[in-house]
Amino acid sequence: MAQHDSTLKTVFIAFAVTVVASVLVSTIVVVLKPIQDINKTIEKKRNVLLAVGIDKKRTEVEEAYNNLFIEKVIDITTGEEYTKIDPKKYNKKKLMRNSENVIKLEKKVDTIGMKKICRYQKVYIVEKDGIIEAIVVEITGKGLWGTMEGFLALKNDLNTIKGLTFYSHKETPGLGGEVDNPKWKSQWPEKLIYSDDGQIQIEVIKSLVTENDPKKAHRVSGLSGATLTTRSVSKLVRFWVGDNGYRKFFSTLKGPATDEVTEPTEGGENE
Repeated sequence: MAQHDSTLKTVFIAFAVTVVASVLVSTIVVVLKPIQDINKTIEKKRNVLLAVGIDKKRTEVEEAYNNLFIEKVIDITTGEEYTKIDPKKYNKKKLMRNSENVIKLEKKVDTIGMKKICRYQKVYIVEKDGIIEAIVVEITGKGLWGTMEGFLALKNDLNTIKGLTFYSHKETPGLGGEVDNPKWKSQWPEKLIYSDDGQIQIEVIKSLVTENDPKKAHRVSGLSGATLTTRSVSKLVRFWVGDNGYRKFFSTLKGPATDEVTEPTEGGENE
């Protein structure tokens, strides 16, 4: 009988410890989630800033971001602003729970491997006196090990790249993970997306871009030892600047040609 009681006592203690541990873990998750969400938001805003060439400390990100960007939600099927969604409350995952907000990609056009994308996308615009100086758009696509999420910034000619950043990816450190390397990202500014007749020319090639390459204005050198990631980045950039991405949006923004391309500053003013 004593042995039986001892066994029951051991089982009870083990059960109690398991319950207490589960409660503690659940409590920690609930308590930390708001903090984690805030950190993710700040990191995302920091990458939007990095896309236009502005690097700020974590404590300075919010102020710099709020001073520079105007947030809008657009319908990529029309290219027009969609005012029924508040940019501050934009949540892509929630939107895609409704099939009406989802665009299913046919296999022949799904070069990014996502199968479906959200019809409504959040964009970030730098303006001065109502004139657009730069825009930042989000780009997503499948990499080697998972989804890559980042930002592409364009000058106001909507053809010249200002920068490219990735705020989330699962690429192999030291190989595909070099998409985070500032040296590699420094190739992107001033590259041109389209040819004079509007054809998409931007691409990431496996080899190095040489000075005598006739297409060097449209080409970025690939990541050494990361052929699949290189190919994925090239495909996702080309997809999002195309007809199934933001091209209609770019068309709605184009106005009279100007002789000078202005450069955005933190306050939306020229230095």
